[in-house]
Amino acid sequence: MNEVVNYTSEDNYAIIKIVNGKANAISNEVIEGLNAGLDKAVKENKIVILTGQPGIFSAGFDLKVMTKSPESAKELVTKGSKLSLRMLSFPKPIIIACSGHAIAKGGFLLLSADYRIGVEGDFKIGLNEVMIGMTMHHAGIAIAKARLAPIYLDRSVNNSEIYNPKDAIKAGFLDVIVSEDHLLPTAIKIAKMFSQLNEKAHAATKVKVRKSHLEAIAKAIELDLKEEISINL
Repeated sequence: MNEVVNYTSEDNYAIIKIVNGKANAISNEVIEGLNAGLDKAVKENKIVILTGQPGIFSAGFDLKVMTKSPESAKELVTKGSKLSLRMLSFPKPIIIACSGHAIAKGGFLLLSADYRIGVEGDFKIGLNEVMIGMTMHHAGIAIAKARLAPIYLDRSVNNSEIYNPKDAIKAGFLDVIVSEDHLLPTAIKIAKMFSQLNEKAHAATKVKVRKSHLEAIAKAIELDLKEEISINL
């Protein structure tokens, strides 16, 4: 795809891997690579397994871009929100093999997938935007409302509560956790399970189930375009 996103095609699935430095930051280039990977998966008719580097799925948006100017922050956040909207309505199943920490946009990517597998260990998962001085954007709130357990919504969005993998299941960020050596094999097993679904029925049902949330996220993206987005570090 590009230098920061790798694509590997297998039998009935493709592995898309984020490889962008120590934090596995979500930059403009990463989003470009992820969209190119999703394009290729559709073309090849593959189920998607999205993963990161050992110990880190992603620590969120690239702070160099986010702090450069309000305009650059808005551009990156908008691209990220549109990526989440695409993932939530993607015609093929998306499995995330969460290889470690998943913070901010890393957490939002978890909330944008169909099945999320985490790894056991001292890893942090959650939305830290308010903690680092960013007023949560409308699209972020809409995505969180769509996927987080209601009792954890305020705790996660307003209070920036960060969870270990076990508690991240309760909150709604993850579906299961496994040992590190079982992460990819479990993701492949789930991909094989998903391959038994009727493709058209899965794609159409996903959009029906998520219709109100998809509409809310699309409207939220438009609202965000009218507001300034910045981080007060």
